[in-house]
Amino acid sequence: MAADDRLEDDELARRLREAHRRVRLLPAAEKERVSRRYVAICDLAKRDPERAAARLEAFLASLDGPLDTPREGENTHGD
Repeated sequence: MAADDRLEDDELARRLREAHRRVRLLPAAEKERVSRRYVAICDLAKRDPERAAARLEAFLASLDGPLDTPREGENTHGD
């Protein structure tokens, strides 16, 4: 393994730890759904670190936003 590859793996590991910390702090109602997505990203990191890094970035961005469905604003009142 080249030294540069090792640095990228360390960065991915650091980001995965950050994601784990953030998932752990979520309320129980959201934690189960979000945890499944996190575990799927961890599993992907074993096989395809580049793709896992891209998914992890999207995952972390979603944690910064609202945790409800992204189309919530499109629903009419009462749906």
